[in-house]
Amino acid sequence: MINEQYIRFDWAAKRMLRDKANFAVLEGLMTVLIGEQMKIEEILESEGNQSSAEDKFNRVDVMARNSRGEYIIVEVQLAREVYFIERMLYGVSKVITDNIKLGEKYNKVKKVYSINILYFPLGMGKDFVYHGTTHFVGIHTGDELSISPRERETLGMRPVSDIMPEYFIIRVNEFNQVATTPLEEWIDYLKNGKVRTDTDVPGLQEVRAKLQYLSMDDRERRAYERHLENQMIQNDVIDTARIEGYADGHAEGHTEGRAEGLAEGRAEGRAEGRAEGLAEGIARGLEEGEAKGMEKERRATAAKMKTMGIEVALIAQITGLTDEEIAAL
Repeated sequence: MINEQYIRFDWAAKRMLRDKANFAVLEGLMTVLIGEQMKIEEILESEGNQSSAEDKFNRVDVMARNSRGEYIIVEVQLAREVYFIERMLYGVSKVITDNIKLGEKYNKVKKVYSINILYFPLGMGKDFVYHGTTHFVGIHTGDELSISPRERETLGMRPVSDIMPEYFIIRVNEFNQVATTPLEEWIDYLKNGKVRTDTDVPGLQEVRAKLQYLSMDDRERRAYERHLENQMIQNDVIDTARIEGYADGHAEGHTEGRAEGLAEGRAEGRAEGRAEGLAEGIARGLEEGEAKGMEKERRATAAKMKTMGIEVALIAQITGLTDEEIAAL
């Protein structure tokens, strides 16, 4: 049985979940993902903590520290962004370097968990949740490097798993099934705003108690509804530009790449076998066509956003184009 309407997680994370009274919501998500009880000690300042007129394009960024002194980054990314994996790495690296003082020993480095909730397509894969960790494996033996008992007891060295960052990527839009596990119930809420009235999943009980739409006052409700409208406009602009740019670019790139590939394939085919060379040429042409189509898509998206008066820095962040490339559009 599903309750009424709940406040979207991206809005709550930016405005409500930094309140200590609401820590249990984030603690629940972390507990379900990481597989152990997580307790937030405090919410730390981060570049996403401020509100601004550009909220509809900003990423939501929460940085917390748990009772063990470890750091947790929670990002909710609504709009597509190029080089998101690189940004994940940068975010984790920055947290590590910002929180170890010059001259301190490296054993002061704390573990970082990076939780990324994405509402746009990222990469290829069949799952809706991906988990990444670091392991050191012998290239000849296949065994995993581990800390010896002597190193642990004498030097206080920690296992690799207690030091290296962990990454979670939740591809919200890829979830299209009935929720039967705690993690699936969480993602059902992230995508559809649904919470079972009989849920016992960590964090979702607090969502039911604290994040009901009807509990908002009139001012909060109006601001929230403007946020939803902004998201719809943003998605429509970017999707329209993407479709137009991809269609134009794919058609152009596919035609050019196919012609080049056919020509090259025929030349190679005469030398090494017509059928084999032609197949390779067509495949290469299709690949080049896809690349040109994606580039056309990025430029079309940037041009649309530029006509809306969006700042160049923000366009560059979303599309991956340089300031000079955007200025030339």
